[in-house]
Amino acid sequence: MTDRTIEAGDFADLTSFNAVPRLGGLALSPDGTRLVTVVSALSPDGKSWQGALWEVDPAGERPARRLTRSAKGESSPAFTPDGGLLFLSARPDVEAKPGDKAADKAALWLLPPSGEARELYRPAGGVAEFGVAREDGTVVLVSGAHPSVGFGPSDEEHRKGREDAGVTAILYESYPIRHWDSDLGPTFPRVLATRSPVGVDSDRLDADSVVDLTPASWQRLDDSPVVSPDGRWVAYSERVEVSASYGPRIRLRLAATDGSADRVLLEGEGYSYFHPSFLPDSASLVAIRELDSTPDEPWHHELIRVDLGSGEVTPLAEGFAEEPERPVVSPTGDAVYFTSSHRGHQPIWRLDLASGEVVRLTASGGYSEVRVSPDGRAVYAVRGAFDSPPRPVRLDASAVEQEAVVLPAPGAVSSLPGTLTEVDTVVEDGRTVRAWLVLPEGASADRPAPLLLWVHGGPVMSWSSWSWRWNPWLMAARGYAVLLPDPALSTGYGRDFVRAGWASWGAKPYTDLMAITDVAARRADVDESRTAAMGGSFGGYMSNWIATRTDRFSAIVTHASLWHLDAFTGTTDDSYYWIREMGDPLKQYERVRANSPHLRVADIKTPMLVIHGDKDYRVPVTEGQRLYFDLVRHGVPAKFLYFPNENHWILTPGNAKVWYETVLAFLTEHVLGEPWRRPESL
Repeated sequence: MTDRTIEAGDFADLTSFNAVPRLGGLALSPDGTRLVTVVSALSPDGKSWQGALWEVDPAGERPARRLTRSAKGESSPAFTPDGGLLFLSARPDVEAKPGDKAADKAALWLLPPSGEARELYRPAGGVAEFGVAREDGTVVLVSGAHPSVGFGPSDEEHRKGREDAGVTAILYESYPIRHWDSDLGPTFPRVLATRSPVGVDSDRLDADSVVDLTPASWQRLDDSPVVSPDGRWVAYSERVEVSASYGPRIRLRLAATDGSADRVLLEGEGYSYFHPSFLPDSASLVAIRELDSTPDEPWHHELIRVDLGSGEVTPLAEGFAEEPERPVVSPTGDAVYFTSSHRGHQPIWRLDLASGEVVRLTASGGYSEVRVSPDGRAVYAVRGAFDSPPRPVRLDASAVEQEAVVLPAPGAVSSLPGTLTEVDTVVEDGRTVRAWLVLPEGASADRPAPLLLWVHGGPVMSWSSWSWRWNPWLMAARGYAVLLPDPALSTGYGRDFVRAGWASWGAKPYTDLMAITDVAARRADVDESRTAAMGGSFGGYMSNWIATRTDRFSAIVTHASLWHLDAFTGTTDDSYYWIREMGDPLKQYERVRANSPHLRVADIKTPMLVIHGDKDYRVPVTEGQRLYFDLVRHGVPAKFLYFPNENHWILTPGNAKVWYETVLAFLTEHVLGEPWRRPESL
């Protein structure tokens, strides 16, 4: 049942945990009376999670109700000005023609306030994302098409020609060529705008119903297009090549939705621009300006305002110490709301546009999907925390450091198998390193718990909210304490904290982790003789590095980890980002060598479990293969858990379950000292 509550016992059983409903996304109607979210639940065959739209009462008085149901699921809700609910789904259309090649693609659907949902638009490349003009109802959407032909029939004919000829090849003439788990191409994203506003009574759309705003584009979008409230303009970020040595830069474009105008709005040497949000008058917008990173300086975010007519840029929130993200302008035009990491939380901040004052709106938790009511008096968002999965909440739009009002919705937690606390320590250079610490029920001086050190990914991020993939409560339910620290490179502690580990991953990030582990291990309710270290991505890298530097841990689990930094430089899907930190291996050779754990494999004595997905293009599977081979040939007790169809994360229910089963079996053997038991499905 998707509306049941989560109890402590669900964390002790992986099948029950997989069945827990998971909430994400939020849409607020233009009149502020309706709030819709997406609740994902286990499919009937247990092989996937399916999303469905649920309506949540903004007042918090009525229980949530389910709006949609289909085998393909629904996502990305957004309202039209007259109260229609748009969403994306690959559900079949009863009016589709037999043999329609787009039948398995996501389409744009409309659910009126009363009646059944109907399909509005299913182009050959599907609909990847869309936005709606709050006042006008113009819809801007993104769909893939071949760059050498026109959108619509010409693209469909080109697709058919490739298929009939048995051609799947892609010719690249620019970089990058992959992104996370997908090959880029042979289609490129097109930004499209409807010629007429979309509403409850709209007819089905076709290629003649939309304007192609990027007909000659060979560029990659780097952010979702945003349409102005009056429906006249669309702003979007695109990635452009600067030079072979520098790599790409992200600039912000502005296009008229009728196709009459298009220009670069924001571009500058050393900067990238994204996350635009229009002001209510549609004459200016707020965006993020990022100072591009270099091997000597990490990237940094600034909040800016730009006038569409003059192009004048005004810095906002000057002196703000953290990294602002996802700005949202109030419909009343008096404030900008944004999120940013801060000491293990992801608060919502409010910037008063008249005075420039910035205040912290929320006291605790990690927030996303910020939506502001039409009268500017309330803020709605999705709140998660280490002791709560994501929940829809309501906030006063002006109150400082408040606790959110949780709105009734599926997936509430009634109990957890342990307690959550914090620890910190002052390290050699004077910085304070802090961490979350999850303790299992019953942990005490008489029954100290074995300790797991979990290192976050990123690396420029922090442990600030709930995670379904790396969930410490699954470990607490089996008697483990879990330490979740923010070492050097973590966000939420100021720029100098990131600088402390920039381009030197094996130095202060490592010593920070050891220092905070010492603090946790000295607790009477923790057993310092039974410990393990784990991490994914950057956390996997640090797990590898830890293995080369100390034998204090009984076991190491390394997921999607970097191992051979020189090889990684050219095989990751975003090599230029990497070079902007560690430098070119041909020019900063010593820096790369100093931070590459593969050169120290002979020092590893700790048993290691290596985990990798074949579709991981961020940290290619060759990193895991090389690591496993190096461990084997040096006689280190090791196992390799390989997922042929998974990416950087493990996203399917069955594989997520076997991931935990294998990790727990490995820890049981090496931390608890019990015999190895191979998971049944393996």
